[in-house]
Amino acid sequence: MTSTIIAKAVLAPRERQVFEGLATGSTLAVVALDLKIREGTAAGYLKIAKTKLHGVSETAAAIAVGYATRAITHPPLLDPETLFLPREQRDLVPLIARGLGPAQIATELNRPITGVRADGRGLLTILGARNRNHLITRTWQFQILTVELVAGWLR
Repeated sequence: MTSTIIAKAVLAPRERQVFEGLATGSTLAVVALDLKIREGTAAGYLKIAKTKLHGVSETAAAIAVGYATRAITHPPLLDPETLFLPREQRDLVPLIARGLGPAQIATELNRPITGVRADGRGLLTILGARNRNHLITRTWQFQILTVELVAGWLR
């Protein structure tokens, strides 16, 4: 098995804290409150960190890159054998991780948008994820999203 390496991204402590808070499914307002900073300040840290994380603009994509580059702490891994995901839902994971929205995913997979949205909701439910950001963390934990997948779309 070959190992894929992506250059490590280094975030300032507050940037990392904001990203790790968002990765748990918290909103930016809640993360800011937890860190005892203003929401605008947290948004500033988020913006700067996204540029360091290969310039991705979507937060879920930045979290995926953060895990792949070890810029944020990896969540504990869970046994992928304990999870069953239908292929249609599994196919969504790398596209969500790239930051694509439902319409873009539907186009990419040549599927109706209603089916993509339904599978996205099902994916959130099965994984127990609160939102797209938390979905990235949950798919990382179950080893559905990997360094290799992220490296593939960063090239």
